Order: sequence, then C-alpha cells, then structure tokens
Amino acid sequence: MQKKKIYVAYTGGTIGMKSSEQGYIPVVGHLTEAINATPDFFREEMPEFTINEYHPLIDSSNMSPEDWQFIAQDIKNHYHDYDGFVVLHGTDTMAYTASALSFMFENLAKPIIITGSQIPLSQLRSDGQVNLLNALYIAANYPIHEVGLFFNNKLYRGNRSIKAYADGFNAFDSPNMAPLLEAGINIKVVAGQTAEIKDEPIILHPITPQPIGVVHLYPGISTELIKNVIKQPVKALILRSYGVGNAPQNTELLNCLKEADKQGLIIVNCSQCIKGKVNMQGYATGNALSECGVISGQDMTLEAALTKLHFLLSQHLSTAQIKQQLSQNLRGELTS
Repeated sequence: MQKKKIYVAYTGGTIGMKSSEQGYIPVVGHLTEAINATPDFFREEMPEFTINEYHPLIDSSNMSPEDWQFIAQDIKNHYHDYDGFVVLHGTDTMAYTASALSFMFENLAKPIIITGSQIPLSQLRSDGQVNLLNALYIAANYPIHEVGLFFNNKLYRGNRSIKAYADGFNAFDSPNMAPLLEAGINIKVVAGQTAEIKDEPIILHPITPQPIGVVHLYPGISTELIKNVIKQPVKALILRSYGVGNAPQNTELLNCLKEADKQGLIIVNCSQCIKGKVNMQGYATGNALSECGVISGQDMTLEAALTKLHFLLSQHLSTAQIKQQLSQNLRGELTS
C-alpha cells in the first residue's frame, strides 16, 4: 500500500526554536535537523512528509492577514501533490490562523492540521514531538476534511478553538464544541467525520487586512471611548458584551451604536463568557442592542468572529449580505 504524503509548512513558533543565551530563538534549519534526528518520525507506520521552512520565520505575535494569505496560498500551490497538510505555528495566535484558514478554503477535501508546542522540539520534555507525530499520523490515517488544531492529544475544529492557558501543555480548548478527535491509547473520532480524500475543485478566497475594532465592555465604560474606536476607516466592530449579550442601557451609548449602524458599520455582539451563546432577546439590555442593528455573534469565539469579518469584508458583498452571512454557519464556526 502506497504511503500517504503530507506537506509540512513550518511558519515559525516555539516548536522549531533553539536555546541561546538570550532565550529561545528561531534558527533556520534547526527544526528539520531535530526531526531528522528523531527515528519515530520515520517508522513504517508514519506517512512520507516534506518540510518547508519559511524564510523568514514568523513569530506568531507578528502574524497578520497577509501571512494568513501566504500560508493559504502555499497550501493551495501544493494541494494536488499531497494527501494532507500540517502547519507548524506559534501558539499565541494559532487559533486566529486556524479560524482564518477555515474561512478561506471552500470545498476542502483534505485535512489541514495546525499544531506547535510550548517547548521546542529539540529540548528535553518537549510536547512538540508528540504534537507533530500525532498531527502527521492523523492527517494520513484519519482524514477529517477541515482545518483542525491539534494540541495535547486533541484535535479541535480550528474556528472553535481558543488559547486558554498561557504555559500549560493543555494550552488550547474548544468551549462550545467537543473535539473532532481524541488521541489516547486508542484514537477516537468524536465530533469529526472522516472521509476518503477526494480531488474536488478547491476554492481559495482571499483575505486582505480590514479595519476592525474590538471593544470589551466594563462597568462605567465611556461612550466617547467607543466613538473613538468606531471612527473611520473602521468597517466593523466586535462588542464584547456581558453574559448572554447584554450591555448598559445607556441612551448615549445606544444612540452611538444606532448611528454607526446607519452609516454602514457592522457591529457583532460576542459574549465575554468563554462558554455559552449570545441571546439578545433574553433581557431588555440585550434586546436594546438588537434594535440598534447589532448582529448576534451567537457562540462564535472572538478569533472566529474577527477572522470571519476579515473574510466577509474581503469579498465583494453588500453590508446586508455580510450581516446575513455573519448569522449563517459557513464553516462550522457556530452552532446552528
């Protein structure tokens, strides 16, 4: 039986870094050397793989929409030559990239798994070896045709994942959806669906940088602050509200949002709570936002809401179409 072929894009991040007097630093070729020196990656059960180390390597804190586009185009360029894809990435913005890629690819018929580590692969006690070994093995043998994020023995849907812990091996979570797959003693498909890899026409939608504001509500927040955030050229605002989507019933604040909506600004209501769903009809304080033209973010993560806005604003859509698609489940990013 012919071995599956997996394309590995090393974009940057801790997994490929090297120890130095200044701390961990990116070094070109170091990751490939560390992998080549680890026999487990070349066991009979493992797929064939090709590693492409980006030049320059990108610290995930510097990741931008242009980088999402570059990574997506790289995958698209190699799409017909490989059975699956693994993207090695820094953990800080991994959930943003996973969310963005999920929206950019339409008719995805091969797995894309994003992973990384908290300790460099070449160091003692690294979680990088387990994460990468599993990502390669799962991409080849458990083809779940979507963008996933693998960390600490769990494969999450990319646009449902968040970085929940700063320094633990269980750095990621998926608060409103079960993992696609769990890799314990046995590998168990949970919320994912495996399918035969098909050569369907893949569509890559572009993403370009978009001016989007994010406001985290807090008791006593000034309306002037929100006015400053939504000044032109801002096209959209994510309002991080209380509980199930509530905000202060402050007349000045509500009038500000209503006027912004009339001017074509798209406002999305996402809860500050990690778990649960926005329901603006539940309380008068939430219903007031709905009457201002604010769109419910339902149970989307901040990362999914932000990248979905980037995606929709990058297409040739009217404001009404964008609002409609924000409420639609495009790539499994919200619970329909």
